Amino acid sequence: DWCCSVCWRIGSLLRADLTRPFVVEVDASDSGVGAVLSQRVEGKLHPCAFFSRRLTQAERNYDVGDRELLAIKLALEEWRHWLEGSEHPVVIWTDHKNLAYIQAAKRLNARQARWALFFTRFNITITYRPGSRNTKPDALSRQFAPHTDDGERQRPILPATCIVGAITWEIERIVKEAQQREPDPGTGPDGLLFVPTTVRSRVIHWAHTARFSCHPGKNRTISFLQRLFWWPSLIRDVRDYVAACPTCARNKTPSAPQAGLLRPLPVPKRPWSHIAVDFVTGLPPSSGNTTILTIVDRFSKAAHFVALTKLPTALETAQLLTQHVFRLHGIPQDIVSDRGPQFTSQVWRAFCSELGAQVSLSSGFHPQTNGQAERANQELETMLRCVVSSNQSTWSDQLAWIEYAHNSSTSAATGVSPFEASLGYQPPLLTITEGELTVPSVQHHLRRCRRAWRATRAALLRTAEQNKRLADRRRTPAPAYRVGQQVWLSSR
Repeated sequence: DWCCSVCWRIGSLLRADLTRPFVVEVDASDSGVGAVLSQRVEGKLHPCAFFSRRLTQAERNYDVGDRELLAIKLALEEWRHWLEGSEHPVVIWTDHKNLAYIQAAKRLNARQARWALFFTRFNITITYRPGSRNTKPDALSRQFAPHTDDGERQRPILPATCIVGAITWEIERIVKEAQQREPDPGTGPDGLLFVPTTVRSRVIHWAHTARFSCHPGKNRTISFLQRLFWWPSLIRDVRDYVAACPTCARNKTPSAPQAGLLRPLPVPKRPWSHIAVDFVTGLPPSSGNTTILTIVDRFSKAAHFVALTKLPTALETAQLLTQHVFRLHGIPQDIVSDRGPQFTSQVWRAFCSELGAQVSLSSGFHPQTNGQAERANQELETMLRCVVSSNQSTWSDQLAWIEYAHNSSTSAATGVSPFEASLGYQPPLLTITEGELTVPSVQHHLRRCRRAWRATRAALLRTAEQNKRLADRRRTPAPAYRVGQQVWLSSR
């Protein structure tokens, strides 16, 4: 009767609640260490777990401070699955006053330094508590489980106090309560819980978002649920839930083919009617220049590279295009650019509107829309690295030669050089080839230019069709979106 009354007064251990702060009481005697893990409920401390251990022969030789510090270390190791990553600071009570300053100590011995490094994994606050009030861990430090030797003890991978089964009991209780309103029809597999309609989404949420699952895919979530529960539409419901999970959508790389078939830009009918512009920035200074304006004719693939001292404004960009494009090739019908501040400003839109040119901005987070200018930038940067690798401050002097090299090289898309596609002939580089040229009549020259343009456009159409066919192999048709529908926008 006396034993029963004592046990009744002590009560049962409190199940650890990870949303509440933890208190760890530690103490060390000459022969052992003890610790109590507690949480405060309704203003009173309730024990969650106890720990005690006998000191080894070597540990008995530690001084008092190191033995008390060892008690803290062993307690943190014992309850690491609860204390590491705790939402609230863990308060540690010790009756050794000097340990309250261990985290701010400047000089530590090798053993203390190792333990202090281990303590950094926890959000702990060590507080002094007089020994007269630290009776529980003191008793545990003197009443420990005996061991036959002082060698290395075998520790389980998961401590006995790390119970995950209680989470299952809670969801099981919820399901059984719902079964009182919607009983099991008895048509499912034996040994599995039938989940009523009202709690199915909650069961799926538990299986998909719990700490032991960490947002698995639809197949793993289905496999896990089928070991415990059943209902007729389980597979369909899980697939719908996982597909709509916002956490998975934000953090997982989709393995499904990219949605949306390739929509290439329209192929121009003549040179310099459709252009693409972009900037290369962050270059080393060369004659005061640090930026390059890239202008590409989307028909002939011809390019102009203009060295600049800084990133221009919208008005300065308009003046540059007037000087380097409009006066040489006429006013284009369409200008493709990214969404830089120069091209989204009202000044730029008003300028293009007065000229009758259409402003075509690239899609958000999709630089491939302006792929021709991006590809020209890539080729430009490669050539710059090759010709100015020994003296990077001279790149602006080489820019004219790089532009000539680009415009005189055969384009894979058209099969001819940009010079031939836009001018109708290849400018001679050597005098030996210049004498062989005949001076054609104006009409003959125009006919030859038109033939070259028709051949160039036909080649561009074939290239665009081939690129679309290759790209669509790894794509699926885009879903039908409704006006006002909320969607996820990928920023990758």
